[in-house]
Amino acid sequence: MLKRMRYLPAALALLLTAAAGAAAQTASGTVTIQGAQRGPTSATRPVVVLTGQSLEDLEKRLRPEAKTEDLIGGEGMQLRVAVTHERDRPPTAEVHDASDDVYYVLEGSATLTLGGSLDSPTEPEPGEWRAKTITGGRVYEIKEGDLVVVPRGTPHMRSTVGKKFSMILIKVFATPLPAPRR
Repeated sequence: MLKRMRYLPAALALLLTAAAGAAAQTASGTVTIQGAQRGPTSATRPVVVLTGQSLEDLEKRLRPEAKTEDLIGGEGMQLRVAVTHERDRPPTAEVHDASDDVYYVLEGSATLTLGGSLDSPTEPEPGEWRAKTITGGRVYEIKEGDLVVVPRGTPHMRSTVGKKFSMILIKVFATPLPAPRR
């Protein structure tokens, strides 16, 4: 585990840089707009730096139960970063209309089906489609160290039945997230 954690910061930095560039295009340099000087924008949130040790500690804390913990995300964000640990998760097929998924596998393996079409999809939330199965997708076995990018609109289904699986999930949203419903 420590061996793969050595490469994790560089992989995450690359992913987050690409995701931030895709999520928000900003002007570089100073521009004049209707006679006013404009410069670079200011940071909208504090910087997040997680050491390999803090990620390893988080992964250990999630293992006793199958669960997910958000590291970055929330109202106004176009990015969500979470660590998830699964054990014996049955497959559920899904399509996201307005978000891309990036998986970085920390430990274990999962069966991942990508592409094809959802069978009898339902829409439990706007733009979030679910089904029990996918027809015509391609099946992959993903394992520690693998990186998977699932573009919005791509049917995908992950199963960890009979397996333990930990990953970092990065979601890039087309528009900023709304405030939570109360």
